[in-house]
Amino acid sequence: MYSGNRSGGQGSWEGGGAAGSEGPALAGTLRRGPLFSPGTYERLALLLGSLALLGVGSNLLVLVLYCKFQRLRTPLHLLLVNISLSDLLVSLCGVTFAFVSCLRNGWVWDALGCAWDGFSSSLFGIVSMTTLTVLAYERYIRVVHARVISFSWAWRAITYIWLYSLAWSGAPLLGWNRYILDVHGLGCAVDWRSKDATDSSFVLFLFLGCLAVPVGVTAHCYGHILYSIRMLRCVEDLQTIHVIKILRYEKKVAKMCFCMILTSLIFWMPYIVICFLVVNGYGHLVTPTVSVVSYLFAKSSTVYNPVIYIFMIRKFRRFLLQLLCLPQLRGQRPAIDGPATGSEMQIRPIVMSQKDGGRPKKKVTFNSSSIIFIITSDESLSVDDSDKTKNGSKADVIQVRPL
Repeated sequence: MYSGNRSGGQGSWEGGGAAGSEGPALAGTLRRGPLFSPGTYERLALLLGSLALLGVGSNLLVLVLYCKFQRLRTPLHLLLVNISLSDLLVSLCGVTFAFVSCLRNGWVWDALGCAWDGFSSSLFGIVSMTTLTVLAYERYIRVVHARVISFSWAWRAITYIWLYSLAWSGAPLLGWNRYILDVHGLGCAVDWRSKDATDSSFVLFLFLGCLAVPVGVTAHCYGHILYSIRMLRCVEDLQTIHVIKILRYEKKVAKMCFCMILTSLIFWMPYIVICFLVVNGYGHLVTPTVSVVSYLFAKSSTVYNPVIYIFMIRKFRRFLLQLLCLPQLRGQRPAIDGPATGSEMQIRPIVMSQKDGGRPKKKVTFNSSSIIFIITSDESLSVDDSDKTKNGSKADVIQVRPL
């Protein structure tokens, strides 16, 4: 790759003025010379086209599985579907403008197209990040507080997520900052370079509301989750298959959500670092080549989430094989689709472990609505006293609700 004339990283409007200057921001057509060689634009078009096809195909497959198989319709999976929907829209809307620009060796859209490209990319990106934060919170209340979310809770959360994302992505359209052509010349983003107090305040609050707060909430939630799982590390000694299966499932789902969040941060981190450099006055260090590499990394984040679902959620794997008519590849019968019944959650007797050295005594009770782990060092404490232990200091009571 090579870099052409950057003109200081600013495009110009036919009506005059810089792309980031004050004035009629939605009038005219943005002009900029080629920043890369024709061969480089062809390779970029191939990469962007591949990312778009993979993103559309994989995320559309997740939506089809959720709609077709009733057993996948759970509140947790509904949040995952919301991420797939936003990634699908990014693949359709966010990559199209850049792909066509690569075919034409430069940005070919007008100011309205630039505003739409920046708005759609920001909207769907914030939706994905915020939904990942809500997933971390869902794992927190599920594992730490033993509360199960309902569909109404999930739908309210999704509504708030879209309204929150719409507020942040729509603010530049209303005059709080603006969308201008990015350094690489293949897409539009918020004006990171502007030193105007109003524009700088938007950048500051955008970093706080869409990066610092989500990362902080996620770290808080997973800190408590890891602590709770560590407290339950000795439950394996109970030799109770029912307990082990449920505990392993909760761990697996928590690991899946953490893997999604970590992968998202890894793919978006180069772009975030570049934005920090530009905001702090080091934009001259950001070449079009560096900028386009970070842009491709960020756009590739639309592909990995469905892969994580398939590899880490058994139900998705089973129903995917059934959808493809390939259940024999796993040597198992096709999964039976249908709502979960009460008979699948049978009442189990109380299981008690033996006290091993200084390790606490564990008592586990099962019923149709929950599993209660009572960890205590008091030999005289009975399971009937479990309600009293919630307010006492002799035992720790950890409740895990089944699916």
